Amino acid sequence: MEENHKPATSSSFKKGDDKEESSEVEKPDKETKSEQPQSQDIDDKEKEERAGIKHTLQKSYDDIETFLSKLENDAEAPDIPDFVHKYVDLVEKKLSKHEPLFHDDGSFLKVVDQISRLYKHLSDSDKAPLINRIGQIQQQAMCYLEDEFRSLLEEPDLKQEVVADQHGEDHSTLDQSKEESNFSGYSYQVIPKLNKIAKEMIFGGYESECCEAYMVTRRNIIDETLNKLGYEKISIDEAQKMQWEALEKNIPPWIKAFKQCTKVYFSNECRLVETVFSGYPSLSTNLFSNIVRGVFLQLLNFVEAVATIKRSTEKLFKFLDIYDTLRDNLSSLDGVLPKWAEELRNEMTTTRCRIGEMAIFIFCDLENAIKSDTEKTPVPGGAVHPLTRYTMNYLKYACDEYKETIEKVFKDHSKIERANSTNKPRSYEGDSERNKYDDENQSPFVGQVLRILDLLDSALEAKSKLYKDIALSCIFMMNNGRYMLQKIKSSAEIHQAMKDTWCRKTSSDLRNYHQTYKRETWMKLLGCLNVEGLNVNGKVVKPVLKERFKSFNAMFDDIHRTQSLWVVNDKQLQSELRVSISAIVIPAYRSFLARFSGYLDPGRQTEKYIKFQPEDIETFIDDLFDGNSGSMSRKKP
Repeated sequence: MEENHKPATSSSFKKGDDKEESSEVEKPDKETKSEQPQSQDIDDKEKEERAGIKHTLQKSYDDIETFLSKLENDAEAPDIPDFVHKYVDLVEKKLSKHEPLFHDDGSFLKVVDQISRLYKHLSDSDKAPLINRIGQIQQQAMCYLEDEFRSLLEEPDLKQEVVADQHGEDHSTLDQSKEESNFSGYSYQVIPKLNKIAKEMIFGGYESECCEAYMVTRRNIIDETLNKLGYEKISIDEAQKMQWEALEKNIPPWIKAFKQCTKVYFSNECRLVETVFSGYPSLSTNLFSNIVRGVFLQLLNFVEAVATIKRSTEKLFKFLDIYDTLRDNLSSLDGVLPKWAEELRNEMTTTRCRIGEMAIFIFCDLENAIKSDTEKTPVPGGAVHPLTRYTMNYLKYACDEYKETIEKVFKDHSKIERANSTNKPRSYEGDSERNKYDDENQSPFVGQVLRILDLLDSALEAKSKLYKDIALSCIFMMNNGRYMLQKIKSSAEIHQAMKDTWCRKTSSDLRNYHQTYKRETWMKLLGCLNVEGLNVNGKVVKPVLKERFKSFNAMFDDIHRTQSLWVVNDKQLQSELRVSISAIVIPAYRSFLARFSGYLDPGRQTEKYIKFQPEDIETFIDDLFDGNSGSMSRKKP
């Protein structure tokens, strides 16, 4: 048959060459057509050879199995028959063809198993050349298995795994009824192949190569999966060089990655390694330990890197997010990490404590932020100070969104303080004034909040002295006190925690400032309406009366012009002040006007000294505290 092909092939090539020489414009496709018979012949020949090898291998399989049984059962090794040499030749030839490693009947793995057994049982014989040859064949076969093992591991459906893991459970689009469900990204058809290869490599003495291939490949796949979630590795050196805005963006992806690892990836990895290396519990445990430990410590290293950056108050909430993540997911590890992972639990607890301690320091640094605000320029109009807004909004957000977490952090940290007082934050060290907040029935967090509020109140009182006008300093304290009070009352969390003691004290202080304001402004105005000295011998002294009206007009005009520029943003407080002012000024002025206006001559004299009617006074009072320039042009006709 081969002789018949050779002349045809030779003739066809010669014919093609003649055509090439006679015509340069001949198209290449005709030359290709002339080669097709030869390619077909070669393919047919290879198929025949493969079929022959397979047939011969199958035929020799039983003979080799019988021979191996004798080797395994007999004390003395029998002579090596010729079919062993022929079998080795056939296997070597099969490997040289680089045929697919898997067939439906699993013939390749059967052959590799027999080769491994032959090498194992003949290693003590005196057939060194044969043993060396079998060893080389086994090594070549194991290289093929390792490549196949790695190739199968490198092809999970990562997209499917990420989508499933984002919800914490498997929502695979594959049809489970057809046994195509997701298994850590692998189909159920691939898992048995991985298991068979692992068993064969371990039996053949290639355990370390198999484990190395598994560990490296799976670690790379996990890294790639985490990368798809947006997580990037960041070292301590890199974190310290990064701007906070850039580092802050990496925290949400880290949180997502950490949750997925503890709740999904680690349990999936445990199930996968136990299945692939079934029958080898110690080996699967060590593999899982090495893989998980590497990923876990990498995630914790990110937290350590974040903990080394410079502290500032705006970073508190990201630190608390990290703390929450570490705390909430510790229990998820209990069902996945066996007893040998106690070290990882300790690492996680240590890292969580470090982040919690940093959060305490940052929160206590709010005191330093208040102390460091040494601005000497008073806020125009006695409005709410920016420091008050920042501090109260900071406290409100902390309590509304993170009260449970901060309470836990302060509680845990107080235990550390009792164990080691040298770790106490600076803000915790203090005099008896601070110690008044260290009530056993009061949480450390609430005590710290009260310290901050008291410190803020003291800072505001100092800033109020920057105003030369006592009345304006009272408006300033009322504005800021009311703002603080409203923020506390609007937060159910902080209001409940602090109870009513602070609120009652602050409300009392506000009433005192209110009274001082009225005394410094409006009671002085009412002094112009004093009737003392107006009557002499039962008669009204007109010059004195005229001076009283003149003084009232000038003082009220000055008050209106000045206090219209003052600011009271809280509408309720603004209304309370105006009502309070009207209640003392308008009745007194109306009474004075009714009693003495008749003593002035009608006409020019009345218009000169009586500039305001009671209704005008009320209108002008409503102009106060708007922060606008006061103008008497609004006087009613």
